[in-house]
Amino acid sequence: MKSYVLSVLVENNSGVLSRISGLFSRRGYNIDSLSVGETENPKISRMTIRVTGDEHILEQIKKQLNKLINVIKIIELKPEKSVYRELILVKVKANDKNRAAVIEMVNLFRAKVIDVAPKSLTIELTGSEDKISGFIDNVKEYGILELVRTGFTGIERGNSQLVEKI
Repeated sequence: MKSYVLSVLVENNSGVLSRISGLFSRRGYNIDSLSVGETENPKISRMTIRVTGDEHILEQIKKQLNKLINVIKIIELKPEKSVYRELILVKVKANDKNRAAVIEMVNLFRAKVIDVAPKSLTIELTGSEDKISGFIDNVKEYGILELVRTGFTGIERGNSQLVEKI
C-alpha cells in the first residue's frame, strides 16, 4: 500500500467538507490526513487529503471526487515535485530540573516556545512528518501533557499553481 496526497480545490460553501468525507466513508476509504483552508480567493477552499491504497483506489477516489459539483480541480501532489509540511502544538512538562533540557530540544528542532507556565512549556513546530515524529519521540521522556496536529498539507514546487490549472 502506498500513500497518496491529493490537492483539491472546492467551492467555499457549507456542506462541501461533509459531502467529501461522506464520499470516502460510503466507499470504505480511509482518510489518513485532511487539512482544509480558504485560499487567496475567499470563494475557494483548498483541501489536502492523504490516503493510503493502490493506484486503483486512487483513481476511484479521483473519479468520485470529480463527480461532486463543488469540486473545482484535483491534482496529485507527487513527493518529488512537492513540499509537504505539518504543524504541531505540544504542551510538555517543564519544571526547574528539566526546563533547560526541553528548551535545548526546542532549539535543536528549530521549534518555538509559544507559552511558558510554571509546570509546562507549549511548543510550536512546523516541518516534515519525520521531523515532527522525531521531535515527539524526543520530548516524550519529559512528559507530553497535550498535543494537537494540523494534519498534512502540501504544495507543488516551482512556479506551477493549482489555480492556473482550472
